Amino acid sequence: MSEPTTAPGGAVPVPAVPVPAATGDLPLGAAAPEEVLRPHAEQAYAGELAALAAGDDRPRPPQWRMSPSAVVTYLLGGEAADGTPVTPKYVGPRRLVEVAVATLATDRALLLLGVPGTAKTWVSEHLAAAVSGDSTLMVQGTAGTPEEAIRYGWNYARLLSEGPSPAALVASPVMVAMRRGSVARVEELTRIPSDVQDSLITILSEKTLPVPELGTEVQATRGFTVIATANNRDRGVNELSSALRRRFNTVVLPLPASHEDEVEIVASRVARLGSSLDLPPVPPAVEEIRRVVTVFRELRSGTTEDGRTAVKSPSGTLSTAEAISVVTGGIALAAHFGDGVLRPSDVAAGILGAVVQDPVADAAVWTEYLEAVVRERDGWEDFYRACRDVVAGRAG
Repeated sequence: MSEPTTAPGGAVPVPAVPVPAATGDLPLGAAAPEEVLRPHAEQAYAGELAALAAGDDRPRPPQWRMSPSAVVTYLLGGEAADGTPVTPKYVGPRRLVEVAVATLATDRALLLLGVPGTAKTWVSEHLAAAVSGDSTLMVQGTAGTPEEAIRYGWNYARLLSEGPSPAALVASPVMVAMRRGSVARVEELTRIPSDVQDSLITILSEKTLPVPELGTEVQATRGFTVIATANNRDRGVNELSSALRRRFNTVVLPLPASHEDEVEIVASRVARLGSSLDLPPVPPAVEEIRRVVTVFRELRSGTTEDGRTAVKSPSGTLSTAEAISVVTGGIALAAHFGDGVLRPSDVAAGILGAVVQDPVADAAVWTEYLEAVVRERDGWEDFYRACRDVVAGRAG
């Protein structure tokens, strides 16, 4: 059991809640990392993180596992000092990643903002893994997220029997991060009710979490910071107050800049997902990945890639994450119900599901795109027929 944290002025101490090591002790009954469906970043990329840290001779901020420069290498890919290859986790502007990492080295919190599917959560997880070695201190924002998820809660059985006491207090992930001097993550910040969001203001400005029931407080250890993510399509849901927004440096994650960048992202993520899901091997499917990415980019932008034809955009986001899902689902179909080769018929249903969110308006957009663009495109005849068959099957 960890020693309690002594509060200033002789106030009642708040106990240091025991927490598992960053990548060491697994919770009771948990599977080993190689057996879990989706390992945390610090588990999946432990070798790369260890190699980067071991060969890193640059200055490190307090409590950081590696220098800011090494964190950027971990995110964007490269090579560790001992020659260990480091796979890119994010494909995007280097300067943008450098700004995000530099923010974490100051006393400012970081807000990753962007449309759905721009890898905000993915980047947040990997930043936390590289900086603190632990990406699991996370608050998931929803409309029902209570203030206790950010501040602290109580073991109500002990609270009723003993009253407010250090033993009855249940630390939030943010409180644990403050004690450790590590990164706390808040996902979908703008989904959290505004009054709950504002409980972060004192934490971020004063680096203190008061516990008035015990007459004490928790002061953040050096190295503590917060990474929050928010969807800019959620504007008007629960806008951040100006007081809270001032506590963050905001970095906007864009959609992939080029067709080739997006193809690279989808191909690499699909390969890793297929491996983790133990999908039967399928020959490289770059042609179909390019086709899916082309469809998504054209419908998102409202114009064909050559700029010659304007098209209507559906109501959905058609993000890179959805493209990854469509291709992964197609590979599963090809492996289990086809001939093992990813074909247009394997991705057609997934694309329809991604595009047609509104069964009336989006269906009309998709049909018009098929007839005006896909039907006339050389080499897309099989894809056109597969998509028409799926549309006809749904209508039937």
